[in-house]
Amino acid sequence: MEHQEPNPEEVFPVPHNRTVTYIKSTITRKNIFVGDFTYFSDVDFESHVTHHYDFYDDKLIIGKFCQIAQGVEFIMNGANHQMNGVSTFPFYIFEGWGASVPPLEVFPLKGDTVIGNDVWIGQNVTILPGVHIGDGAIIGAHSVVGSPIEPYTIAAGNPAKCIRKRFDEVLIERLLRLRWWDLPVAEINDLIPLLNNPQIEAVKKALLQRGL
Repeated sequence: MEHQEPNPEEVFPVPHNRTVTYIKSTITRKNIFVGDFTYFSDVDFESHVTHHYDFYDDKLIIGKFCQIAQGVEFIMNGANHQMNGVSTFPFYIFEGWGASVPPLEVFPLKGDTVIGNDVWIGQNVTILPGVHIGDGAIIGAHSVVGSPIEPYTIAAGNPAKCIRKRFDEVLIERLLRLRWWDLPVAEINDLIPLLNNPQIEAVKKALLQRGL
């Protein structure tokens, strides 16, 4: 029987399961970008990206092969009200007040939210505006992430803080050079035994043999 390659455009990639979705093909908003094979353990991913107003032009960028659990929320810059005036009430959002959107420089904007590749985000995590999470990071359930998380770091808590690095710096550097998520599907398939190997020293040696 001929092997069929996985399709990153598939909405429901798990047979007979309608509760896990590849996110990429479900996106309709112009400022959300999601890489191949990143999945959400739920449906309607965009409803979990809140306060995402066009006039801020902030982007949510998520890499490939990320694993996003149920209940994860991405809060975008529209949640940051103007705080340098007497009132923080956003009159400009609501009808009937005759208020125009203030210049963007008066807001405490944090920029784009960027999630790397092969990032695992646990259940009910909240990602605050402008956060950058590096490749291979793991975010513990119920965490609130408001500051950058380095690659291959385990972070958890409110606010989320680094618990430990997943691997030593030698292996992390080799993995960041490998960038397996950018390889063709056939090559990734061949790498699966290495990627899932719990014998870390053997993995390091194998990557060294690949010139990494």
